[in-house]
Amino acid sequence: MQRAEGPGLAETTADATRRPGLFPPLTWLRGYRPAWLTADLVAGITLAAYAIPVALAYATLAGLPPQVGVYGYMLGGLGYALLGSSRHLAVGPTSAISLMVGANVAAMAGGDMARAAEIATLAGFAVALLCLVGWALRLSALVKLISDSVLVGFKAGAGITIALTQLPSLFGVPGGGHTVITRVIALAGQLGSVSALTLALGVAALVLLVAGARLLPGRPVGLAVVALSILVVALFGLAAHGVAVTGTIPSGLPALGLPGIRLVDVEGIFPLAAGCLLLAYIEGVSAARSFAEKHGYALDPRQEFLGIGAANLFAAFGHGYPVAGGLSQSAVSEQAGAKTPIALVVASATLALSLLFLTGLLANLPKAALAAIVLTAVAGLIDITALRRLWRVSKSDFAAAIVALVGVLLLGILQGILLAALASILMLLAYSSRPHVAFLARMPGSSTFGDIARHPENEPIPGMVAFRPEASLLYTNAEVVRDAVLAHIDAAPVGGTRLVVCDLSASPMMDMAGAGMLRKLHEVLARRDIRFAIVEARGRVRDLLRREGLADQMGGIDRGMTLQAIAAEHAGAPPPG
Repeated sequence: MQRAEGPGLAETTADATRRPGLFPPLTWLRGYRPAWLTADLVAGITLAAYAIPVALAYATLAGLPPQVGVYGYMLGGLGYALLGSSRHLAVGPTSAISLMVGANVAAMAGGDMARAAEIATLAGFAVALLCLVGWALRLSALVKLISDSVLVGFKAGAGITIALTQLPSLFGVPGGGHTVITRVIALAGQLGSVSALTLALGVAALVLLVAGARLLPGRPVGLAVVALSILVVALFGLAAHGVAVTGTIPSGLPALGLPGIRLVDVEGIFPLAAGCLLLAYIEGVSAARSFAEKHGYALDPRQEFLGIGAANLFAAFGHGYPVAGGLSQSAVSEQAGAKTPIALVVASATLALSLLFLTGLLANLPKAALAAIVLTAVAGLIDITALRRLWRVSKSDFAAAIVALVGVLLLGILQGILLAALASILMLLAYSSRPHVAFLARMPGSSTFGDIARHPENEPIPGMVAFRPEASLLYTNAEVVRDAVLAHIDAAPVGGTRLVVCDLSASPMMDMAGAGMLRKLHEVLARRDIRFAIVEARGRVRDLLRREGLADQMGGIDRGMTLQAIAAEHAGAPPPG
């Protein structure tokens, strides 16, 4: 008989839905079972095996020493395990944040690599500080302003940008350029000097990674490819034939401490940290929410600020750079059987042992293999299926995605994520500023009213105009609604309209501008000897209209009055029902 584990940790329904609180381990440790320890051990070791090659590759992408990426996985995971609310999210360097750091800290350091490393570490501290501010101000809701459509475009742009940074290593050429266009031009000019050995090694690594991901999902295929590529380089002496390798990686654990510079010493550190936090929070919470829903436990989006902040604080104390939770590494851990964040602790311990005893094996690691790892990791960011779906379903959402994609390609990751946020906000404002105003007529043979534009067979009531704004009435759209109503009335025969009814059932919110618009509309209609009535307004909307004085002008706003009843009254018939 198959054992049912219930919600994630086989907890009771009450435990599974309980918010984790400020110190989440108190929640999940309470129901921890000894049988889960084996699963967490296996998952932690598997995660570490996955993390080593990815961390080395992403640190190189960030323009930092390879071991710094391992520091981020090792220490960031410990920090998140203490304060994060997800039981399956794995934290470490990500491709987009690594590229953002690499593209910005080098310029901020003026070419001084030692200072660039300190700025990258300082950015981790700044992210932790901004996380604390976000938690205190309850800013988790603001991140929802970035739509999924914009994220599709942003991720695609980031994937293309990252891929272009790795192609020179795959081809064995120096590359160059700081933008997508200059990188493409530089790479095109160097194709004649491609290293056949390097390209062959990189393509072989790509094939093995893709095949392994399909045939052995959840297994540390990347680590096997790294080991095989190191073996091939060492056996055949490929480094002497022009194949670039990582070289000696310092062994030992990171020295804990603060960087030699302060936040006030680096101009632009907080915009960089804000971009990293935005990426980290969006990607981390999205991944964490999917696992929480799958395993049936509660996720606290606000608590995630503290979890991400603790991860970045720990990583920064170890001279790492900003980290985040990612879907790919979390999926590896979850598929390997992780039950709780103890898997992160096991992964950290495994990585620490690797730093102490195994770094000497990485000296012959070819950079082409690292490029192949990054390329396969970011391939999922370019979601052609999602773009096609946006084009088919909503052209406006597709346009927003393309704006984000082009913004990343032309402006860079940091500016691109800010443009993506702006595009989301502008799209939201555009939707709210042009609401559909439905003019209502009665369905044949019934007392139900519907939009006559969608159902031309509906029968208008002589002398009556009924309209329904299908959005909250706010300062962004109040005049649009008023103009649409007056234009509809003006198009009717002169003297033909005696009653105008506003159905507010589809308007859950209203501000003073919306209330003021309705009051002015009432005044305009009154001068034309047209009665104005409001029906089915929500409670808070009615309260605002009364405070605005509109209820007194109209002789009251009855919460029980319906469109059907007022139409029947206007027609001189008994009210329905």
